[in-house]
Amino acid sequence: MESNLVSVVGVLPVTDHPAAVTWYQKWIGRGPDIEPTDGVAEWQLAENAWIQVSVDPAASGRTTVVVGVADLDVQRSACAAAGVAVGEVADYGFVKSAEAADPAGNTVVFVQDLTQA
Repeated sequence: MESNLVSVVGVLPVTDHPAAVTWYQKWIGRGPDIEPTDGVAEWQLAENAWIQVSVDPAASGRTTVVVGVADLDVQRSACAAAGVAVGEVADYGFVKSAEAADPAGNTVVFVQDLTQA
């Protein structure tokens, strides 16, 4: 059966929208692709994969999003060059990951699939 699923959006609730937008554009390397309403910014990370930063003080800092990358070392270097702190690499044999925390406390986990080598 063909899948009916066509896209995914990870929503990251924040309190300080301008600070969050600045932080995300640092490691993504550009401003938001769209800002559909006040307090909402969205970036397309892959063909049908988006992240959305939105003002939601009640839920702020309680979300984790996993972002797949081709090369974790390249991503960590890009983040360091942009002034975004990323934690140590965890190597599980089949994937490697490293985490960053946005200004609201949400977690962004960068993951490299080692089985696709």
